Amino acid sequence: MNKSSWQSRRRHGRRSHQQNPWFRLRDPEDRSDSQAAQLAQDSSHGDDESPSTSSGTAGASSVPELPGFYFDPEKKRYFRLLPGHNNCNPLTKESIRQKEMESKRLRLLEEEDKQKKIARMGFNASSMLRKSQLGFLNVTSYCHLAHELRLSCMERRKVQIRSLDPSALASDRFNLILADTNSDRLFTVNDVKVGGSKYGIINLQSLKTPTLKVFMHENLYFTNRKVNSVCWASLNHLDSHILLCLMGLAETPGCATLLPASLFVNSHPAGIDRPGMLCSFRIPGAWSCAWSLNIQANNCFSTGLSRRVLLTNVVTGHRQSFGTNSDVLAQQFALMVPLLFNGCRSGEIFAIDLRCGNQGKGWKATRLFHDSAVTSVRILQDEQYLMASDMAGKIKLWDLRTTKCIRQYEGHVNEYAYLPLHVHEEEGILVAVGQDCYTRIWSLHDAHLLRTIPSPYPASKADIPSVAFSSRLGGSRGAPGLLMAVGQDLYCYSYS
Repeated sequence: MNKSSWQSRRRHGRRSHQQNPWFRLRDPEDRSDSQAAQLAQDSSHGDDESPSTSSGTAGASSVPELPGFYFDPEKKRYFRLLPGHNNCNPLTKESIRQKEMESKRLRLLEEEDKQKKIARMGFNASSMLRKSQLGFLNVTSYCHLAHELRLSCMERRKVQIRSLDPSALASDRFNLILADTNSDRLFTVNDVKVGGSKYGIINLQSLKTPTLKVFMHENLYFTNRKVNSVCWASLNHLDSHILLCLMGLAETPGCATLLPASLFVNSHPAGIDRPGMLCSFRIPGAWSCAWSLNIQANNCFSTGLSRRVLLTNVVTGHRQSFGTNSDVLAQQFALMVPLLFNGCRSGEIFAIDLRCGNQGKGWKATRLFHDSAVTSVRILQDEQYLMASDMAGKIKLWDLRTTKCIRQYEGHVNEYAYLPLHVHEEEGILVAVGQDCYTRIWSLHDAHLLRTIPSPYPASKADIPSVAFSSRLGGSRGAPGLLMAVGQDLYCYSYS
């Protein structure tokens, strides 16, 4: 064999070796070089394109994640992630994540409009009735499952809000809503376009199907300070006042204000409401507040401050101070025993025994611990259990007798926001809105996630929905459902 023939056969063998896919896959250096070359070619041709991010991450999970690049599952190619100052329309991980979340939200909204969701697989009205007739379900279990089935069939409808100032409804945004004990009134805090907040009360007695119309009663009270916490207060009668905690601003100190509901015209049935006491207490930096319905702490409210709990008697003005090791972000009074439960930024939950006073060390009756800042505490009716949530998204049910966590409710999303819990024992459900703007409903008895409701608005920090659930919206003859306030709109998720 001559030299030229041998070199020709050697070149042919090397070329066939490189073209064989089995050899190419077994050679990691060749594979990485080819990926780099293809990546450079794709990025040079696709820098000016705007990739679609509406598809899920399932398609992208089979391809390798490369630093500085994003793989689009629809176009099946990589795109370079550019810094914000190098492109007028930059592609960043945060923008990709927001687009994917918005695509998911729109898809879930479309699915909710088209089909009904089932709370538990295998359970529908006919199967539940059959199981009950055969004796497999007792009355309590049947009622709980029937209620879950109705929850899964709730339909979203927009509520028409009327007011003496229609122009304000188009510009003011809902900050929070809070239903009273009988669920016939809704106290609202609205962010005003020019800055600050104003208050209103919505009468829910006119919330009737098929036309959902309500009237918002407003007053002239306006504040340019942030509203940290709100609760209904029973001074003259049940829910006669609203207690608000306002942050300090510049040289203006923080305060706790008792606002009579009678200031809002026709906010309560005739003959029940009467002129109430309007008063304000100078309280620096209040994070939370709670009103006492316990007879041993009558006409008292509590405010959670930075490293301190302040108990104030509205009538006498007498105050008691309890020192803590952390900021108190959540509070609730027990009804049967004189205890005040507090949730702290450090993750500690403790109860103050109001009979011991603030002297000595005996006033801390119970101590529980979370791994993150506690944002909400709710005592169950028998006062043997306590529900708490924190800024790590954990929701736990605690047994106060054994001081142990007996149940966790998975799926809640929170990183740093002050988000409340809504416990409804009569219906056996737990409701919470996450920082991702999804409203989740769990079964209180077994922590099963019954439904996840997407927000009608695009998810953002400024548009986290505020909700109120009741089995009697509008009073004793009202219909059950969920009220959701977001942006300038109020929605009702009523039973079909």
